[in-house]
Amino acid sequence: MRRKLLAGLAGVAAVVALAGPAAADTTGNTIVTLTVDAAGGLSITVPATSNIGHGVEGSTISGQLGPVTVLDQRGSLTPNWSASVVSTDFVTGAGTAGETIPAINVLYWSGPATATAGGGTFTPGQPTSAQQVIINVPRTAMAHTGGTGNNFASWNPTLVVNVPEGTVEGVYTGTVTHSVF
Repeated sequence: MRRKLLAGLAGVAAVVALAGPAAADTTGNTIVTLTVDAAGGLSITVPATSNIGHGVEGSTISGQLGPVTVLDQRGSLTPNWSASVVSTDFVTGAGTAGETIPAINVLYWSGPATATAGGGTFTPGQPTSAQQVIINVPRTAMAHTGGTGNNFASWNPTLVVNVPEGTVEGVYTGTVTHSVF
């Protein structure tokens, strides 16, 4: 039995001797990935209410709406966006013909940006009153192109309402909607 044990140990030793020592690497590479998430999305904030003043039939009433701000936190390589604006009719009472100021009588001009941050170009839709537009259909209020990463812009637009002859006395309410995409 002792012979068999010695013969078995001799066989194991021969196999170990044939294998030799393993070569050790002196460097090693690890490919590492990570993800940068967007801090947020694309959003717009507007004043909840605005009173632009008063006037009589046949006059023009105008005033600033208050600050509108687009915040782009998408962290995009191409953070382009466009903000649009549109108005409803302005009505009082039951909204009959004499109690309605049609949206075709509502004009808007964005004015220049009052504050911006981030790279790229910020372009107002209507930088001066000479470029004011009727907003019975969506119109561009402000746009951003170029740059990378996050950005924001604020502006304080002016609304101009031409009150038609025959409009009755009252407090008129309409909705001006800003959207960003």
